[in-house]
Amino acid sequence: MPKEQKFKQQHMRARIAAVAARIIAEDGIEDFATAKRKAARQLGAGDTQSLPTNDEIETELRVYQSLYQGTEQRERVRYLRSQALAAMEQLADFKPYLTGPVLKGTAGRYADIDLQVFADSGKELEIFLLNRNIPYQTSESRHYSGNQERAVSVLSMDWEGTPVRLAVYWPGDEHRSVKTSPLGRPMERAGLDAVRSLVASSE
Repeated sequence: MPKEQKFKQQHMRARIAAVAARIIAEDGIEDFATAKRKAARQLGAGDTQSLPTNDEIETELRVYQSLYQGTEQRERVRYLRSQALAAMEQLADFKPYLTGPVLKGTAGRYADIDLQVFADSGKELEIFLLNRNIPYQTSESRHYSGNQERAVSVLSMDWEGTPVRLAVYWPGDEHRSVKTSPLGRPMERAGLDAVRSLVASSE
């Protein structure tokens, strides 16, 4: 590839990453692939080879939040982590783990709390919520546990005013790497003690 073309491609990747980060921060879009495509369209970039990686976008997102959302964003993360901890303590029997933007510290104005829980069946968790008069909606997501594709039940609910998504895995999945795509990296996650430490360190 000629140097000039390579430079243009790298420049476009950087521009797309910056615009995608702004979209995620300002519009509340959590899916990086959607933000990439939207940013590429805005910039008139038709070359898919110019699309940045999720890591590149996350780096730009942290920069954008630091520059433009500073105190507001840090307070939001602190609040969401404390809400996540409260939910996890109630769900302790299901071995909850915090994942996603709230754990990473990149959660924005409209972020949900993402939790992984482990049960022999989703019905156990549904009964738990019904017994506590907590309404929820069910959907399904496809994840990978180890190298196996898995249909994962997701329960969406309102936890004291905060949207929470519970992804329900089999008990054996707790000790396997969980990914959103076959070639993706394992999802970062933190158990109760780790989240307690995060909350305590921000007080």
